[in-house]
Amino acid sequence: MSNTLVYSLEGKTYINLTNRCTNSCIFCLRQDKNDVCGQDMWLDNEDFSAQDVIEQLKNFEITSEIVFCGYGEPLLKLEILKEVAKYIKQNYPETKIRINTNGHANYVYKRNIVLELKGLVDKISVSLNASSAEEYNELSKPKFDNAYDEVKKFIKCCSEEGIQTDASIVDGYKGRRLDVEKCRQIAQELGANLRVREWIVNGY
Repeated sequence: MSNTLVYSLEGKTYINLTNRCTNSCIFCLRQDKNDVCGQDMWLDNEDFSAQDVIEQLKNFEITSEIVFCGYGEPLLKLEILKEVAKYIKQNYPETKIRINTNGHANYVYKRNIVLELKGLVDKISVSLNASSAEEYNELSKPKFDNAYDEVKKFIKCCSEEGIQTDASIVDGYKGRRLDVEKCRQIAQELGANLRVREWIVNGY
């Protein structure tokens, strides 16, 4: 299989489960390039199993943290993600598991999937991306209405279930600055920490 399902970045191991996403963020790396550090992120097909991911994972030196994050929304492959996370927990119990997500999963599945992640995931980073719904729609270009509210509800669900939760924003896109303090206040009200990521012009 030529799909890059597992890759390395800055000393950490990442898992790339899908190219599908419910957002089309204007600052997303995939808008401008196909790779991360020379590793092609576009999947040839998405007809693969959890075992396919695990087999690729075995070729990597397992580090202190494994992150579900690629060119799409990892929770759109929820069942595969859970199977792989279970394998990691069983075989590498000292390794922490993080998911980077846009926070739309509960809307997509019409249920609180956070309950299914408890015990499998140590940390969740949710893309808050903005300090208002209007700004979110402009920057993230979601494919459904009221997406910003769904993101905030998802962040709250994660924090209430005791999973370490970050709300993330990308600041500095083409010189544009967000209201970081307002974003921080929103994150704290939802029980999360704010993680500010500086926009990287050429990606990784």
